[in-house]
Amino acid sequence: MLQLLRIPGLAACALVLASLPPARSDVRDVSTVLAPIRAKNDVPGLAAAVVRGGELVALGADGVRKRGSEVRITAQDRFHMGSCTKSMTATMLATLVEEGKLRWSTTVGEVFGPLVATMRPAWKDVTLEQLVTHRAGAPAGLDAGGLWGRLWKREGTPREQRMTLVRGVLEREPEAPPGTKFIYSNAGFAIAGAMAETVTNKAWEELMEERVFTPLAMKSAGFGAPGTAGKLDEPLGHGANGEAVDVGPGADNPPAIGPAGTVHLTLADWAKYVAFHLEGDRCTDGKHPCPETSGALKGLKPATFAKLHAPAPGEGATYAMGWGIAERDWAHGRVLTHNGSNTMWFCVTWIAPERDFAVLVATNQGGDAAAKACDETASALIREMKDDDGKR
Repeated sequence: MLQLLRIPGLAACALVLASLPPARSDVRDVSTVLAPIRAKNDVPGLAAAVVRGGELVALGADGVRKRGSEVRITAQDRFHMGSCTKSMTATMLATLVEEGKLRWSTTVGEVFGPLVATMRPAWKDVTLEQLVTHRAGAPAGLDAGGLWGRLWKREGTPREQRMTLVRGVLEREPEAPPGTKFIYSNAGFAIAGAMAETVTNKAWEELMEERVFTPLAMKSAGFGAPGTAGKLDEPLGHGANGEAVDVGPGADNPPAIGPAGTVHLTLADWAKYVAFHLEGDRCTDGKHPCPETSGALKGLKPATFAKLHAPAPGEGATYAMGWGIAERDWAHGRVLTHNGSNTMWFCVTWIAPERDFAVLVATNQGGDAAAKACDETASALIREMKDDDGKR
């Protein structure tokens, strides 16, 4: 079985990626690989995709949109990404860094000093880089002072809700001295997203659409639980107990932590994003071309990809900007990986640059069974692709 890299804290050629075909005629249907794994682990739905050489080469889905219903999941359905959103936020931030609107060394004090009068002094020198590598001292949870309860009330616009989070965190001491300890923190990414909002005067959601989704033609991407309330037009999330959660306020975390984990999209669109990072990582060796795209992502430098994928120094998890970094034999070396869950969905991706390969898996249920189903699916597809390697 695939050895998962658990992220603590949560239950070939240059290609114009904007024109990546969503369903080439030779994309392999892997639904039959998923079916027995889904049934064995008793999750309502399961979907997966494989990327190679910057292209979608396999895609499949099995199961139902809602447990007990007969409405089948399709490969075109949208899945919630949970914390796989984090690297997307870091990618958006990288475009602002390349344009000089932010620096990785920009501090919390520089951006929020005039806005948060109650900020504790220890926060003032915390950098953007520390926030997106979980080494800022930002808390693992947001219960202190009743902040999480206030955020669930969803008062104000998403930007205003994020500023409520920023003030609520910065008025308390960091959980650890900044730069000294790895603490997996949704709050850290939310603060980083709010920094981008403050310097651009645009909401994080708008920045993501403008700077990541549109350049990569990720037309299905959105925020919160997918689908329409009262309809079964997309899969519903399910808790670990298998019960479906209807679309509404209880179907996802509040927008305040959006930059940490509220994106949804189809597997084909997620594959475009993962392919972008796969090709971007390969171009850092100076031998392979960087991915070609448009808009804010156009011409993203090899040094920027290297920065995004470089683990932060220090003890604790080997973690870059939204990516866990590890070594795996099947990958012939280094991998980039992350999983995501809002407790009602689960997903995971593995990128193997040396093999020019990536696998993505998602299910519309949270909990251990969901994690196991995604793990087993990724393992099965990795084995199949390894067999394909041997036939070349």
